[in-house]
Amino acid sequence: MTNPLLAPGKGPFALPDFANITDDDFAPAFEAALSEARVNIAAIAENPDAPSFANTIDAMELAEATLDRVAGVFYNLSGADSTPAREALMRDLAPKMAAFASEVTMNRPLFARIEALWNARETLELTSEQARVLELYYKMFIRSGAALEGAEAERMTAIKARLAVLSTQFSQNLLADERDWFRTLAEDELEGLPDFVVEAAKAAGAERGQSGPVLTLSRSLIVPFLQFSPRRDLREIAYEAWTARGANGGETDNRAIAAEILALREERAKLLGYESFAAYKLEPEMAKEPAQVRELLMRVWEPAKAAAEADATKLTEMLQEDGLNGDLEAWDWRYYSEKRRVAEHDFDEAALKPYLSLEAMLNAVFDTANRLFGLEFKPLDGPFYHPDVRGWEVTRGGKHIAVFLGDYFARASKRSGAWCSAMRSQSKLGGETRPIVVNVCNFAKGDPCLLSYDDARTLFHEFGHALHQMLSDVTYQFVSGTSVARDFVELPSQLYEHWMEVPEVLQKHARHWQTGAAMPEALLQKLLAASTYDQGFATVEFIASALVDLAFHEGAAPKDPMAKQAEVLAEIGLPKAIRMRHATPHFGHVFSGDGYSSGYYSYMWSEVMDADAFAAFEEAGSPFDEATAKRLEECILSVGGSVPADAAWMAFRGKKPGVEPLLKGRGLLDVA
Repeated sequence: MTNPLLAPGKGPFALPDFANITDDDFAPAFEAALSEARVNIAAIAENPDAPSFANTIDAMELAEATLDRVAGVFYNLSGADSTPAREALMRDLAPKMAAFASEVTMNRPLFARIEALWNARETLELTSEQARVLELYYKMFIRSGAALEGAEAERMTAIKARLAVLSTQFSQNLLADERDWFRTLAEDELEGLPDFVVEAAKAAGAERGQSGPVLTLSRSLIVPFLQFSPRRDLREIAYEAWTARGANGGETDNRAIAAEILALREERAKLLGYESFAAYKLEPEMAKEPAQVRELLMRVWEPAKAAAEADATKLTEMLQEDGLNGDLEAWDWRYYSEKRRVAEHDFDEAALKPYLSLEAMLNAVFDTANRLFGLEFKPLDGPFYHPDVRGWEVTRGGKHIAVFLGDYFARASKRSGAWCSAMRSQSKLGGETRPIVVNVCNFAKGDPCLLSYDDARTLFHEFGHALHQMLSDVTYQFVSGTSVARDFVELPSQLYEHWMEVPEVLQKHARHWQTGAAMPEALLQKLLAASTYDQGFATVEFIASALVDLAFHEGAAPKDPMAKQAEVLAEIGLPKAIRMRHATPHFGHVFSGDGYSSGYYSYMWSEVMDADAFAAFEEAGSPFDEATAKRLEECILSVGGSVPADAAWMAFRGKKPGVEPLLKGRGLLDVA
């Protein structure tokens, strides 16, 4: 039988044949796809004809089509629905895929063809997109070590292979710690918990084969537990387990792995002639250099820290009023902050959740996309890769735009967090290819699934990434969708979050899951009034993580990352009752791959732009202004990486963004 991963996709949208794909299919599919890609790359490199854009760059864009298809399925499933077989294959594939990537970028005849095109670029009569693609290919090869020779080239290949192994191991260790820890909750330990938390704990218990409710390390379960449980002893146990992921000793401990990753990254940068890994990594980003990043972070740090310290004083008073002596601790913050929010804003998260069912918020997400960009969403029948996954065909004016898959519930086989990926990216070379886009979240499963406000924002955020993929309109996959500067990629996602707070969106879609009644106006106004509540805490925990990430990569790699982390946090004066959002042993953004290394700051860099971008709609008089939405699509969402990020921004907004809208949006402008 034909391997279903190697066969053309099924149905009118050429979807993967999920019903017939087994774990046994992946290894031979990768073997065949890698073999085909090697043959294709060799044919390009050894082509006796003079290099042209068509026989070199176009050919390279198509050379790995089968490999892209197989990898698109496997790596999506390995993160969202891991199995022991998939984890083992991940470990086996990591050095093999890194070796193949090195074979391509260190192929001297192939690079010679690209370099010849680069040197002759002014005479090639390229389109603007082709010129951009050529530039990015040339720089990718240079930054990958194509110009290195001899022992240095061999060492670069070895470093890449080892980094691939380590980042896979880091990810799998983190998943194992998250999957294996849970605590059963006795009846008296459910005291004070809203019904939605109890139901989520029961669902988590059932998913783990337990007869009663359990507490897990899923953010959508542990955060509300920390918010509502009056049992300080249980909050401490839960919080310490949550923050100890990757640092529990034994086989899943990530501390030594992080140290080795940092050392190898520094060596890699030095081989390429950079003074540090941060200097290397930031060169193609909007920020360009570490000093620019530090300046932004510290500009926001001071008002955020001042706000957090003022909040800590009030929360400590509440703690002591409960008859508890001593300091406010990290496991106390969310509990007393929630009580304070109820007292000061008369706003109760538990009262809000019945109006934020997953179904209602999906309708809000889709309706917003329809009003802004004319997109329509029609449910698709599966099967998909897991029974929880849902699918939609996305159309505009009757034309097929994309397939969108939503995988929303937490489970033991899924890594933590939320993300957007593409099983297939948009392109036009060799025929029109429309994307298959996936949003993955970790919401606590319930009947119905009721979201926190933070969960609902996450839903909007990840769909903003999905729009970037769906509305892509380029020829070359290399610059399709989210293939943009790392500190630009969060702009569409964070911008889309703003529509979550548009009153008319909430008035239309935030409806009680039982009665269908709209959210009461009084509750809506309390929600909007409290939208910047506790932003000192949220901003401090984020910036602390971003500054540690930058410090890890800005100079010599620390031999003891935990000591370096402590040093940075002491230098900036992190308030005692707040910890980093992501401590080093579970900082997956930075160590589960290269994506956000030296780049965790990019969420805030993009936030400067997203605040200013939404201001463009406000200046136009409507959050659904047609001309502004069209400009957003034409200048940013559709062009992917075919235009430099700063040029795309200027085409949309016409001016550089300032930090003031960000501070205002977080309620920190007066503090600044």
